[in-house]
Amino acid sequence: MTNKVLIIDDDVDTLKLVGLMLERQGYEISVASNGTLGLAKAAEDKPELILLDVMMPDLDGYEVTKRLRSNPALAHIPIIMFTAKTMVDDKVAGFEAGVDDYLTKPTHPAELTAHVKAVLARSAQAIATPEEKAQIVGFLGSRSGIGTTTLTLNSGVALREKGYDVIVAELNPGHGSMGLELNIQDPSGLSNVLSRSLKDIHLRSVEAEIVNHSSGVRLLLSSFHPRETELEQAVPQMEAVVSNLASMCDLLILDLGAGLKPYVKPILQQCDRIILVVEPVYPSDAMGRALLQELETSGINTKKVGLALINRVRTSLQVPWRQVESDLGIELAGIVSPAPEQAHQASQAGSPLVDSYADSLVSEQIRKLAESLLTYLHPPTG
Repeated sequence: MTNKVLIIDDDVDTLKLVGLMLERQGYEISVASNGTLGLAKAAEDKPELILLDVMMPDLDGYEVTKRLRSNPALAHIPIIMFTAKTMVDDKVAGFEAGVDDYLTKPTHPAELTAHVKAVLARSAQAIATPEEKAQIVGFLGSRSGIGTTTLTLNSGVALREKGYDVIVAELNPGHGSMGLELNIQDPSGLSNVLSRSLKDIHLRSVEAEIVNHSSGVRLLLSSFHPRETELEQAVPQMEAVVSNLASMCDLLILDLGAGLKPYVKPILQQCDRIILVVEPVYPSDAMGRALLQELETSGINTKKVGLALINRVRTSLQVPWRQVESDLGIELAGIVSPAPEQAHQASQAGSPLVDSYADSLVSEQIRKLAESLLTYLHPPTG
């Protein structure tokens, strides 16, 4: 496949000479004579590489780089800064803005070609999904509204405390609440990735949507906009997202929402451990039983499924946990007691429950559930 190279430079001679030289090497060339046009051209052409000047009349190369890196659709494109500015401070400014390489004018054609080839090769290696994969734990609710997302997030934080490099991914497009719980203003990372074509979902594009949280976990969040529920049908894209996330961490924790959306079954096949979240009252327990039966019918090994019970009503209304465990035929991983006031206060503070109320009963219960997973996981690599 021919690589597309976009040259952004206000010098006409550079556009012509460098463009012609790279065309002779087999590259497909497009050009822009200033930064504004360059940004528009990058969005239109989606090049594999950008060759960028610094000194231009409207937007300089540093600003163009920053804008490219802040745009999720373009952030993955590698950039070579190609300029007459030779001072060390200029190079440092370029790398701080986000360029991948820095080359000073004038340069020999062979050197320029070598840099272009090297950067493209590194980019291709980054886009390819590495062989080494994270361990994956999926949390699946028997019904919505029982606390699956809160349990997923806090379990991820608890496992981060055990030394794992953790990514928590909220795979629930159009129904996201994790970002709201953490006071994150734009929790649209998953939707941004799923809206891409399959070929444009790779390490760079997925990594651009990751949020680093103060708890130490990294997050891929779902939007709460109802129109984005249509992205539930993007099954190949969702599988590609999970595959790329699994190459970025030791331990990938997935919030799969409630029920069997189109993408859930193939993703559960990738999971090393599955936690079925059930409330021990009717109809949640009955829905959990039906869900488990469907998983078994679909060929998913139910031996890797553990049970998490979320208690939200008084004890007299609950089905005893031993009975739920027996009815479902899966091992109990943990029980979580109600803590509505603490959960509310943690949400108001934008903090996970296990951080805000580290010594509380509910936090101890979540940590105990997380520790139960260690039996099924390899130790952290870090």
